[in-house]
Amino acid sequence: MIVRQLGIDLGTANTLVFIPKKGIVINEPSVVAISVDENKVLAIGLEAKEMLGRTPEMIKTYKPLKDGVIADYRVTEAMLRYFINKALGSWKIFKPELVISVPVGVTSTERRAVIDAAREAGAKEAYVAREPILAALGAGVPINSPAGNMIVNIGGGTTEVAVISLGGIVAWASVRIAGNKMDEAISEYIKRKYNLAIGERTAEEIKIQIGTAVPLKQKEELEIRGLDLTEGLPKNIVINANEIAEAIAAPLKDIIQAVKSVLAETPPELAADIMERGMLLTGGGSMLRNINELITKVTGVPSFVADEAIYCVAKGTGVILDNLSLYKKSLTTYK
Repeated sequence: MIVRQLGIDLGTANTLVFIPKKGIVINEPSVVAISVDENKVLAIGLEAKEMLGRTPEMIKTYKPLKDGVIADYRVTEAMLRYFINKALGSWKIFKPELVISVPVGVTSTERRAVIDAAREAGAKEAYVAREPILAALGAGVPINSPAGNMIVNIGGGTTEVAVISLGGIVAWASVRIAGNKMDEAISEYIKRKYNLAIGERTAEEIKIQIGTAVPLKQKEELEIRGLDLTEGLPKNIVINANEIAEAIAAPLKDIIQAVKSVLAETPPELAADIMERGMLLTGGGSMLRNINELITKVTGVPSFVADEAIYCVAKGTGVILDNLSLYKKSLTTYK
C-alpha cells in the first residue's frame, strides 16, 4: 500500500501516527536517547523510554516537546523523521502530506516550528490543526453544526478546553497542566510524606493503576519501591488510591478552573447547548478514574469520557485527511 498521507498526534508524552484506511499504526512515547560524546541519536520511542532514569552519563534522554510545543527543534525533527519512516515502511516512493496536532494556544512561531520540522523530516507538505478540533472530529462530534460542543482534551503536557460551533472555536483556554503535572505531584507527595524518591515512570504507573480524581470508599492499595532519602537505600512502601487523589488535587483544580473560565466566556445560546449535551473529555488524562464525576460535581455541567479517548486526536487527523478541502480553513501551513 502506497502511503501519501499521515496524521500525527504530536504529544508531550506520546506520539501517535494515523494512516487513512489503516488507522493508528504507531503509538510510542515522545522520547529520544542521544549519545553525548558523538551527538548521535541512539533510540527513539519505546526503546528510549525504557532508558529513562537508567542511563550512564554519556547517554541523555530527551522529551523534545514541552507543554505540547517544541522545546528542542533538532531532536523533534529526528523523532518525526523516525516516526514518518516507520509508518511508511518500505513504501517511501512519495513524500507524504502531514496533518499534525498543536495546542490551541500555540503562537505563530511555534506553529511554524512544527511545520518546518515536519518538512525537514521528509514531508511533502505539512498542515497543523488545533487539538480540540481534532479531538472533536475523532470523537464523532459534528463540528460544522450551529450547536455548541465543549471539548476538554487532557494530554500529557497541556489541557485544551474549547467550545466549538460552525467548525470554529468560539471560546477556549489552554493550560500547561495535564498528565505530566499529575505525575510530578505524585512524586512530590510521596517524597514529602514518606521521604521516598521515585522516578517519573513509577509515578505514571501509580497514576494509571490506582489514580482517582475523587476519594474512594474502598481504598485500593499498591506496593511501590523507591529510594529512602534518609538511609540512601531502596525501600518498599504501600500507598492507597485516596492518597493519590489528595496528591493530584492541585493540578485537577487548575484544570477545572480552565473549564470554568471557558464556560464563563461562552455565549448563552451555546451554553444552553452544552448544559443539554454535556462536555466531552478526550486525551490520555481523561482516562483518570472519576475525573468526569469531579468535573460534573464542580461545574454542574454533565461530562462524559469519549470512546477511545486517548486516540481521538489521532483519529481526528484521519477525518481531516479524508476531507482536506472541507477543513482547509481549520488548518495552518506556510509556503
